[in-house]
Amino acid sequence: MFTIHLHNCRFFAHHGLFKEEVVVGAGFEISLSASFEETGLITSMKETINYVAVYELVKRHFNQPRQLLETLAQEIAADIYKLDTRIKSIEIHLKKLNPPIANFTGSVGVSFSKQF
Repeated sequence: MFTIHLHNCRFFAHHGLFKEEVVVGAGFEISLSASFEETGLITSMKETINYVAVYELVKRHFNQPRQLLETLAQEIAADIYKLDTRIKSIEIHLKKLNPPIANFTGSVGVSFSKQF
């Protein structure tokens, strides 16, 4: 089994539950992996998962505001699977950098795993 990875991809987006989050926006970071069974020696792009296509898909999702990070993670996973149904599992780690929490430093986030 092979796994492709995208590590620490940063985006600015308008996801959030509170009005100021949607208006002002915030920084986000996503890391993900997608595992698939190989059918032999991989010698061409059609025999693997195209991480550029996965990145472009993720980037589109960050342009569509969602109230909850959980929703965003589930939608990204579903669309990655649609991109290539050879995928057996997807794992997503999503962070909101500098969330609007009084006297809080750090990030908040969710992780989502899906088996197919």
